Amino acid sequence: MKKILLLSMSLAISGCASFGEGIATAILEKQKEEDLRSCKISGKSFAGLQSTLELPGDTVKVLMVHGVGTHEPGYSTEFKEKLAKELDLTVKSSRYKEINLVNKEFPKKDLGVLRVRRLLNADRSQEMLFYELTWSNITNAEKERIEYDTSGEYSYDRAEVNQMLKQFSNDTSPDPMIYLGNQHEEMLASFRTAFCWMVGRDWEDLPETSSDLCVIDKQAVKYLPQDKYAIVSHSLGSRIVMDGMQSIAYRVTKIANGDPTSAESQFIKAFQQKRIPFYLMSNQLPLLEMGQNPPKVINQKDKYCIPGSEHYDQRLVNKTSIMAFSDPNDLLSYAIPQQFVQSHLDSRLCAEVTNININVAHVIDMFGMGSFANPMEAHIGYDSDDRVVALIAKGIGTKNTADIVTERCRWTEYVD
Repeated sequence: MKKILLLSMSLAISGCASFGEGIATAILEKQKEEDLRSCKISGKSFAGLQSTLELPGDTVKVLMVHGVGTHEPGYSTEFKEKLAKELDLTVKSSRYKEINLVNKEFPKKDLGVLRVRRLLNADRSQEMLFYELTWSNITNAEKERIEYDTSGEYSYDRAEVNQMLKQFSNDTSPDPMIYLGNQHEEMLASFRTAFCWMVGRDWEDLPETSSDLCVIDKQAVKYLPQDKYAIVSHSLGSRIVMDGMQSIAYRVTKIANGDPTSAESQFIKAFQQKRIPFYLMSNQLPLLEMGQNPPKVINQKDKYCIPGSEHYDQRLVNKTSIMAFSDPNDLLSYAIPQQFVQSHLDSRLCAEVTNININVAHVIDMFGMGSFANPMEAHIGYDSDDRVVALIAKGIGTKNTADIVTERCRWTEYVD
C-alpha cells in the first residue's frame, strides 16, 4: 500500500509540474504571438536601398561586415535573401565570386575573404551586388591561445549551460581587445581592401577567384559616377567600418595634395560627390571609443561639408548617413548622440545620424517578477528581423516605406 501511495503522489506531482510547465509555455508563446516589440526612430527620413533601384540600369553595391566571433563565408545568407525579397530581386547569379584579400601594407597576412553575389530583378534591368566581408581569420590565431579553457581538462566540472556561455565568451570577447591592440591596422586594411574591390569593378570585371592586389585605376573612375553604395555592419564591424572610412579620409587628404591628373585624384574627386548610407546593427561606437584618441579632424563639419567652405575639396564624401540600430536589451549596443558625431567622428565624413531603438528580442513577462529579454538574441537578432530588413530596404518617410514599418514603428522626425 505504501508503494502504491508513493507512486500515486509521484504521478500527481509530476502531472502538476507538467501542467504548470504547459501553462508557462503557452503564456510565453502567447506573448510572442502578440509581438508587441517596440520600434522607435529618431532622426531625418532616409530612403533605403529601394531609392537606388528606380531606373533601368541602376546598380547598388552593398558591403556587409560582421561583428565579434568566428564567422565563416556565407554567414550573411539569411539577411541577403530577406533583403533581396524586400527589394523584389528574384534572380541571382548561379555562383558567387571569391576574393582572398591582399594588401601591400601586409603582404604576408591573411586579411580574410570577400564573397560577391549578384541579384537582379525579373527583367534583369536592375541589380544589387552583395559583398560579404569575412575578417575573423585575422583574430582566430590569437584566440587559439585560450582554446584550452573549454577542453575537457578544464571544463569537466563546468555546468553545461555555463560551458556553452564560456565557449561563446571565449570566441567573442577577445575580438575588441585584439582590434584595439596589435592587429588594429590589419583589420582596417581588410576593410579598405574590400571597399576597394567594391568601388573598383562591376560584376563582369570581377575575377571568379583572386588573390591579387586591388588597385584604383581608370576603370574604377569609369564606373564610379553611376554606381551607388551602402554598408551594413554588426557590432565590432561598425567600429571597423567607421575607423576604416576615417583612415580612407586620411589617405584622401594626402592624395588630394598630390598629382591632380592621377587616376587616384580623379577617383577622389568623383567619390566626393557620393552619399553613402551606413546601417549599423548592434551599434557599439560609443563603447569602443572609450580610451581612444579622437580623429584628427573633429568639430569642423561646417568647414568641410558646406559648398564653398574652407576645406570643402578635402571632404571624403558628399554625405554619410548613419542609421544606428540598437535594442535596449542588447547589453553591448548604444545609440549615437549628436554630440558624439561632432566630437568622435571625422568631420570629413559629413555624417548625420538616425537612431533606431528597436526590440529585436521578445520581452517576456515573468509572471509578476519583472520582464526579461534574452540579451544574446537582442545582440544577434537584427539581420533576421523583418522590420530591420524593411527599414534598410525601403527607409522611412518616403513613398517606398514598407507597411510593416508604418504600422509597427514610431518616428520622430528631425529637421535642421
